[in-house]
Order: sequence, then structure tokens, then C-alpha cells
Amino acid sequence: MGGRGFLMEPDNLLLDQYILSQAHTNVPKTCFIPTASGDADNYIEKFYETFNKLTCEPSHLSLFSPNFIDLKAYVLQHDILYVGGGKTSNMLLLWKEWELDTILKEAYEKRMILAGISAGSICWFGEGVTDSTSGTLSKIDCLGFLTGSKCPHYDGERNRRPSYNELIKSGEIKAGYAVDDGIALHFKNEELSASVGSRPTAKAYVVNRKANKVMERELPVTYLGDRKQ
Repeated sequence: MGGRGFLMEPDNLLLDQYILSQAHTNVPKTCFIPTASGDADNYIEKFYETFNKLTCEPSHLSLFSPNFIDLKAYVLQHDILYVGGGKTSNMLLLWKEWELDTILKEAYEKRMILAGISAGSICWFGEGVTDSTSGTLSKIDCLGFLTGSKCPHYDGERNRRPSYNELIKSGEIKAGYAVDDGIALHFKNEELSASVGSRPTAKAYVVNRKANKVMERELPVTYLGDRKQ
């Protein structure tokens, strides 16, 4: 997800409900991973406040105040892993220190549902656009479960679009996907399966370089408000 979700739009949970609907169980065990926010208390509280009202079994993973005995066993017992937003670079460093990155890879290979917003969205790609390293928008190397790059907040932050375009034009970052706030890209077997939105005007793009020009191809988006949840 490029942005929005339960924290920013508590009255519009279309994207969150879409994630839950992908589980192969009626009451999916859903684990929130708020590492990028430094396990911010208000973020965790908002997650429980929201997901306790939805059809799921919510829990969270804390690396700052560990709430588990066996990290791998704790993570792999869930159906859905939902990564929150925040500082991508800090999150990836801490994941590597705890070897959570390798556990997430195993979760992916076990066909668990991996989801996330902002930092929790770009982390699955080979590369992403982040402001968490130098305060300016730049490339960051991520987990690489999905090839190419990802840029969230394409319409939500005024510097995102020009910065991503410039990074692609210069060859500093690989071609990839850009999404407005309120958009989720759904991948199956490393292939884009669907683009869905919680806002009727939100858009998603494939962005690449051709003859030293940046090309944007708009993707078809299904507005979830038109679907029965």
C-alpha cells in the first residue's frame, strides 16, 4: 500500500479489509510489525483498536520490547504479516540484526500473506524510494522478494514523483511501480495480479526509462468501494 490504511483513515478500511479477505481461513491470525515506527505505542494501539473490530485474530511483533520467546516460531504461526510505515533504513537494519529478514523470506516461501504500508510496502521490492537515510528522497536496497523498485505516496508528498522520475532517468534506481496514497498492488508468484484502491481517484503506474525519458504507464485500478466486502 502506498499510503492511508487504518492509521490515516480509520473510517476507510477498504485496503485493510482487502488484505484480510486474501487469507485462506475465516479468522486469519494477523501480526502487525511496527518496527519502522520504533514500535510506537500509538501505532500499535491504533492497530488493535481497528483490527479488534474486524474478522481476524490480531497480534503484534515488537523487537524493541520483545514479546516472544522464539522469534521464528512466533512469526510463522500467523496467516498475515502486516508491516507498518516509518523509517525504512532503521527497520531493515534491525530486521537483519534479528535475522527477521530470513524469517520473512521463509514466510514468503510458505505462501503466507505479506502486506504493508509505505516502508512496509517498499521493503518487499529490490529497491525503494525513502527519506529515512539522509532526510532527502533517495534509493534504498530492500529485501528483493519482488524485482524492480517501488515508490509510495506518489500523490501524497509533492517531492515523491519528481524524485522517483529523476532517480529512474539517471539510472540510479531500477524501473518499477509508483502508487498514490490509497492504492495497493497485489502480487502473486512475483507477478502483479491486481491494483486496488480505497479512493476512486487514486492511481498506480509502471514507471521506466526509454531513450533517456521517463515513461509512466497507468495501471487499471479496481475501486474497492464498488465491491461488496
